[in-house]
Amino acid sequence: MCIGRIAAFVLGLLLASGPLVAQELPRTHLKVVGAWGNLSQYKNFEQPFWTRELPAKTNGAITAEITPFNEMGLKGAEIFRLMRLGVIDFGSTVLGYVAGDDPRNEAIDLAGLAPDVTTARRISDAYRPVYDRFYREQFGIQVLAIWPYPAQVIYCNGALSGLDDLRGKKVRTGNRTLAEFVEALGGTGVTMAFSEVVPALQNKVVDCAITGTLSGNAAKWYEVTTHLYALPVGWSQVMHAVNLKTWERLAPSVRELLSREIRDLEDRIWKAMDVETQQGIDCNVGRDSCTMGSKGKMTLVPVSDRDRATLDRVLREVVVPKWAKRCGAACVEEWNRTVGAIVGISATP
Repeated sequence: MCIGRIAAFVLGLLLASGPLVAQELPRTHLKVVGAWGNLSQYKNFEQPFWTRELPAKTNGAITAEITPFNEMGLKGAEIFRLMRLGVIDFGSTVLGYVAGDDPRNEAIDLAGLAPDVTTARRISDAYRPVYDRFYREQFGIQVLAIWPYPAQVIYCNGALSGLDDLRGKKVRTGNRTLAEFVEALGGTGVTMAFSEVVPALQNKVVDCAITGTLSGNAAKWYEVTTHLYALPVGWSQVMHAVNLKTWERLAPSVRELLSREIRDLEDRIWKAMDVETQQGIDCNVGRDSCTMGSKGKMTLVPVSDRDRATLDRVLREVVVPKWAKRCGAACVEEWNRTVGAIVGISATP
């Protein structure tokens, strides 16, 4: 009987602890700028996290409104600049979009750097302390998470059998290192906003374009391209952050909860990317296994070991050396200790 009473007492404490935590949180309303609103990452993760999950877990103590930057008329490169000015509190953008602000933003997604999502996660985690320090000191921003889009692959409006066929072609790229990769293969890299790609492919302004497998499907690239080459050339990592002054004004209990829940969100997105990558392939080529997108009729080109070796060679001989010269000695030393140690490359500024 005594044991039963103790068990009942402990159970009562556990049941009481949930509401108690919520009651201790001050009422807090947050404004968030999300990444591309038409893509699965926003629809399946960012939006429900802020608008449904947080309020549910805190009994309504923490609420938020989120708007994707493309629906606000903003470009991805503007997000952290506006965050530094205090115009944006919480926000997400692709690090490649802000490479012009500092070459460190390219460091974890150099073309060909991560052949799989596991390696991409190890690289991102290893370099995270560099971003933590850099963004706090230079932008007054607190980094909260880094997560990827599905594998970045090559869509072409015309026959393609492998990387050699990019010679002479104009290829849309989302960042500078992908353009350097294309140019090393004899093609022309064309930096172009994601929203401009479909008409560019339709009007033959570009012959091919690079984006995530499921991202391209959501944007209906399968309607303006015929061949898909699913060799991962990048992961287009997103950084989610908050203005430091805004962060420090929040109650410690709110910061602690947000840090924990955003880490969980980050983990869930990373774990989902293998599935989303494969779903993007399945949907673009019209397989019955497609459940997360629209079925296209693209031709899936088999990835050769020769092209995997070519990608690695171009990374080591062209992409990394060019990036290292842009980033400088101190930056390269940090990269060699973190990312370089994982992939077995030592860069020279």
